[in-house]
Amino acid sequence: MKLLGRFAGALLLASSLFSAPAMADGLYDNVNGFTLDDDGQLIRFTGILIDRDGKVTKLLDRKDKRPRELDWRKDGDGRTLMPGFIDAHGHIMELGFKQLTLDLSQTNSLAEAQAAIAAYAREYPERRWIIGTGWNQEKWGLGRFPTAADLDIVVSDRPVWLSRVDGHAGWANSAAIEAAGITAKTEVPSGGRIEMANGKPSGVFVDKAGDLIQKFVPVPRPAERDLAFSKAQDVLLSHGVTGAADMGTTIEDWQTYRRAGDAGWLNMHIAAYAAGIDQMIAIAGPRPTPWLYDDKLKLVGVKLYLDGALGSRGAWLKQPYADAPDQSGLPMLGSAELRNLMSRASMDGFQTAVHAIGDAANAEVLGAIDELAETYDGDRRWRIEHVQIVDPVDLPRLGRNGIISSMQPTHQTSDRQMAEARLGPDRLEGAYAWRTIQSDGGKLAFGSDFPVEAPDPFAGFAAAISRTGPDGQPFGGWRPQDAVSRIQALAAYTTGAAFAEFAEKNLGSLTPGHRADFILVDRDIMLASPSDIRATKLLETWVNGRPVYQAKDK
Repeated sequence: MKLLGRFAGALLLASSLFSAPAMADGLYDNVNGFTLDDDGQLIRFTGILIDRDGKVTKLLDRKDKRPRELDWRKDGDGRTLMPGFIDAHGHIMELGFKQLTLDLSQTNSLAEAQAAIAAYAREYPERRWIIGTGWNQEKWGLGRFPTAADLDIVVSDRPVWLSRVDGHAGWANSAAIEAAGITAKTEVPSGGRIEMANGKPSGVFVDKAGDLIQKFVPVPRPAERDLAFSKAQDVLLSHGVTGAADMGTTIEDWQTYRRAGDAGWLNMHIAAYAAGIDQMIAIAGPRPTPWLYDDKLKLVGVKLYLDGALGSRGAWLKQPYADAPDQSGLPMLGSAELRNLMSRASMDGFQTAVHAIGDAANAEVLGAIDELAETYDGDRRWRIEHVQIVDPVDLPRLGRNGIISSMQPTHQTSDRQMAEARLGPDRLEGAYAWRTIQSDGGKLAFGSDFPVEAPDPFAGFAAAISRTGPDGQPFGGWRPQDAVSRIQALAAYTTGAAFAEFAEKNLGSLTPGHRADFILVDRDIMLASPSDIRATKLLETWVNGRPVYQAKDK
């Protein structure tokens, strides 16, 4: 109750802080401004005029005369003003709940994770289930999946259910397995895998097998959902993310966003992709919704899962895993089922976004698009989410049929060593192949896949242009031939991400007629080194021509 009370107070405070420039003609002047124009060219400016509707009316150069009669005027002190980032692939509510539940993403060993779990259990003795996320056995150097026994040592009196960092596996203690009624005889759902030890479930449930336990986890109340969304929105705006594609929106998520919009505290743009056909119909009915709340919320399409992730060996590969020769991943949909679902969405004008990580999964969705494009012509903008591992023979196919390759640069820097282990050195040619895809005519949209990765677009931008991690390694970049230019990276995070959600006329650029979504930062990322880009300090975030975030120590 204390958290919810503080949440209500924070909303009132935010309303008072951000009301001044709203619904007024104004000028943000004396800035080092840049954006991309309609032709993808970088243009620079020193002032930006914003109308009462929160749209850009004009970009000014130094020599241009400034209007005298304005409702407000702000001096940028020569600092850099650039378009707000659009994260093309994230999970908004999951990010919010991560702020409210146990987070293991910073643990570096099983022992550290166990200590964090034990401390959390002591802090919250009233919680019927302990819920969390972020564990990564690869980061721990464990050499195996964790087990229920590893959890039972620290918590045995109530169920524990912890999602892996990629969201494609869950770790349960014995109490959770018992609560779900799972035994050695439990049927494994198609597209899932139960890790076994000594003939019984060992504690890890991969992909759809996780549903066996998830359905027993207590459902959050609306007030808890509102708090989670508020936390997520705050995090995103504090990173300079002014819009995001929400991948896997449920009707409960949608209602949360609607409540925020109705109450006047929806402060970012959300392009929602429903969590399957049933959720798509429940949210939007016969067709995609219009943009609501001044272009802040729209149900655009549907998210479909074709395979899992590399970390849990759920990504569907053409050949077995190099480090697990008896496994090739988990296809979650058959060929006919995938095509039927994509067709069902397309016939009513919904965009499809298909999760495909392994080379077999990417080949399958490419084949489906080839077939469906003959029936559903026009500007469909078929989306493939992640596109991490592609057979080189399939790479040119990503440039056909208007396909959007929705990719996450920090996945490459975080996963490269694991990818090498999973695939072996001879199967990496089509791995995270950003430049190759674009050279073949493909369209890129960049994001982070938050909360799998931090929603930090500066880290993603640096990774995209360098193929190096935060430590600057590997020297010269990992497969550096697939790094993209700064303009290409900026496009993928702004105009390209807007195009990917059919929002390019309103979002992604600061040219006249677009929403005034911009950020003020302490350096010019089009000139800075990758390490300096990672250290960028965000000073302000504006959405629809009004401030929605300001750094405390600006």
